[in-house]
Amino acid sequence: MEAIRRRAIVVRCSGHRVDAKDGGPGYFEVFAEDVTEKRTLERQLRMAQKMEAIGRLSGGIAHDFNNLLGVIIGYSGVLKKSLDKSQPTYEYAMEIEKAGQRAASLTRQLLAFSRQQVLTPSVLSLNALVSDMEKMLPRLLGEDIEVSLSLEPKLGNVKADQSQIEQVIMNLAVNARDAMPSGGKLQIQTANVELDHAYTRDHPGSKAGSYVMLAIADTGTGMNPETIAHIFEPFFTTKGVGEGTGLGLATVYGVVKQSNGYIWVDSTPCKGSTFQIYLPKHLDTELVPLPSPKSNPGRSRKDQK
Repeated sequence: MEAIRRRAIVVRCSGHRVDAKDGGPGYFEVFAEDVTEKRTLERQLRMAQKMEAIGRLSGGIAHDFNNLLGVIIGYSGVLKKSLDKSQPTYEYAMEIEKAGQRAASLTRQLLAFSRQQVLTPSVLSLNALVSDMEKMLPRLLGEDIEVSLSLEPKLGNVKADQSQIEQVIMNLAVNARDAMPSGGKLQIQTANVELDHAYTRDHPGSKAGSYVMLAIADTGTGMNPETIAHIFEPFFTTKGVGEGTGLGLATVYGVVKQSNGYIWVDSTPCKGSTFQIYLPKHLDTELVPLPSPKSNPGRSRKDQK
């Protein structure tokens, strides 16, 4: 006999007293309504609204801060030219310029999160892009993490900024590596999918239509619902002090949104995480770049059926 699966639900109760014919209390009529799905949708909607508000705020701050950094970097360059390299103050000017460049890099990530980054979209094959990155990922992740591909043979094209999508894959791969300190498996999957209205009802922010899905799954430590609710927020991180800026996943979120896509996370503590990215399928027939000859994806590619 199969065990009964139990789960906690949220119930809203309401009731009223029904009087008897003589005017005294007859009985109480009580209604219990399962509002679990409604509460879940409300949380997801609040999260989407919060991310929108944070994006507008961070974008405004990043623009103003970038203007100030331009002045700092510019004047440090002028100062360097006026100093002799043998002077100690020359090194000080060098450090000021380096710090300004690092800060400018952070503002670029904030602009990506707030969807104000300048993109150069082109028609891409995600299969070609992922296959091209296959040789590089093991060197980035380490020998104790096994990388495998599961690519849809007849995958549709997308229109996006190639360098930004590569950055998305890199950020998610590094995030997965950090979640597998003792090693594990990383799988990258592509597929053609149709998001229907039933899906969009359960996933606020998504839109029905034809998409190309890019999924990155790991066998790492996983996340609880409380962590998932904050992972895309700028500067939120579960790492120790000095181990991360908390902008990696925020950048991923911004790039996907600016590419008119949708991202969903499925994770359970101790059972790994899967990031699913949905990019609109590009229907025009245009040529796309082929994989680089140096790539050899056939060894670990598994056709998606």
